[in-house]
Amino acid sequence: MPRPTPPSDRVLARRRELGEQIRRVRIDRNLTQLDVCRRSGLDVATYSRIEQGHASPLFDTLVRIADAIGVGEVDLMPDPAAEPGDASAAGR
Repeated sequence: MPRPTPPSDRVLARRRELGEQIRRVRIDRNLTQLDVCRRSGLDVATYSRIEQGHASPLFDTLVRIADAIGVGEVDLMPDPAAEPGDASAAGR
């Protein structure tokens, strides 16, 4: 069986941005990773990998995270107009 193609640098950068945005929103809501995991049913290792940008969540998982934090899914998405690593997206 052929090996899957690794994600491009752009995809990896956007994955990290997604994780950073999820972390910012979680912290703004004064929640710990454990709080989100308990509310969403995710295990801490998986959730931590998503926040660190080492894993990309399925949409269903993103919905569970948003519900656990108390925001809409769109609030977890980084600004698509921002360049990767652009701190201006942090103020959303």
